[in-house]
Amino acid sequence: MGEFFGIKAPEKKVDVDVATHVIVQDDGPKRSMLYIETADRPGLLLEVIKIITDVNVDVESAEIDTEGLVAKDKFHVSYRGAKLNSSLSQVCWLIVCA
Repeated sequence: MGEFFGIKAPEKKVDVDVATHVIVQDDGPKRSMLYIETADRPGLLLEVIKIITDVNVDVESAEIDTEGLVAKDKFHVSYRGAKLNSSLSQVCWLIVCA
């Protein structure tokens, strides 16, 4: 679609290693903040949301940002109306990093 608006996709794919970081922090008494920083790619946001909802974590809101080739996304999440416990935090980290 970018080509339609005059922005042409690069001819060559850029091979850059970007370390993935997943941080889960308390974000109030009833929710957590899930921060994901990883290499940006087409479909990343959809993939992350699918993973989060597959483990029954509710996304209340999100702040989506891309800086160059790096996606920096914050998700305000809860599980059954409560913040994530340490087990769910580890599950989210393992699944997103897989």
